[in-house]
Amino acid sequence: MTITKEKQQTAYDALSERFGFTSAMQAPRIEKVVVSTGVGKKRDAKTIELIENRLAKITGQKAVPRAARMSIASFKVREGDTVGLQVSLRGARMYDFLDKLIHVALPRTRDFRGLSRKAVDGMGNLTIGIKEHTIFPETSDEDVKDVFGLAITIVTNCKDRAEAEAFFSHLGMPFKKEEETKRR
Repeated sequence: MTITKEKQQTAYDALSERFGFTSAMQAPRIEKVVVSTGVGKKRDAKTIELIENRLAKITGQKAVPRAARMSIASFKVREGDTVGLQVSLRGARMYDFLDKLIHVALPRTRDFRGLSRKAVDGMGNLTIGIKEHTIFPETSDEDVKDVFGLAITIVTNCKDRAEAEAFFSHLGMPFKKEEETKRR
């Protein structure tokens, strides 16, 4: 089942008894998805442009360069240098990206056994770290030499961690089974 507006709207029916929601407006919602990456040690324009193009293919939206806020001599970073790229997704693009992430990209990850429940923070957001961007089908056939990692943060309006875990489970997020987390 795909993540759509309808699936998110059923969260009120599924979670209202457990968390005591009295109105559909209290039900959890996904507000945005933030996809970000660092450009690494090589900060030349060619590498930044390559990462920007691949991030645009993956998300369907142009990436915004993030500049260093201060100079740090030991890292050879000057104020204003591009140190990363970021995309904020909302609306239909957000749901399409989440659907692709859950049903296509994460199952293609090597040795994937599920997401850790520790990835949900105290404010109700889920952050996923991906080591290789090549798990997305848009970039799998390209040169394997320039592989970079991504950080994907799913921002919700959940009040706490328990509510967020229940909401993400309702949406179909592939979490690890309880007995696997206890063994490790």
